[in-house]
Amino acid sequence: MNLQNSKVAQLLIPVENLEKGLSFYKDVLGLPFLFSAPPQMAFFNCGGIRLLVGVMPEGEAAQRGATIYFQVSDIQGVHASLSDKGVSFRAKPHMVHRTPESELWLAEFTDPDGNQLALMSDIPVANKT
Repeated sequence: MNLQNSKVAQLLIPVENLEKGLSFYKDVLGLPFLFSAPPQMAFFNCGGIRLLVGVMPEGEAAQRGATIYFQVSDIQGVHASLSDKGVSFRAKPHMVHRTPESELWLAEFTDPDGNQLALMSDIPVANKT
């Protein structure tokens, strides 16, 4: 057996302070809040994947290796909205890849604890006739 037919069900985002993390993901990013299990965990729904924002157990270091990409349809609009809420982006949305059908755009940022996050958008290319 292997993971061929599995799906990602939940991701852990380690934070230092649960209330601060809960506020960022709920109030700033606007993710739908599911429930919390204080003092260590809060859960959000992100397109069917559960995000666990959690404080690491005492003595356990947070691992901040992966980047979470949030797929959005209007990367410019979401970027502007989050910037207005104080989110600091490394750069404005920019194209990273183009095919004849679409362009892939990214805008990278971090949460208050330094976790790597990004906006991602596949923008269809208008047919030129």
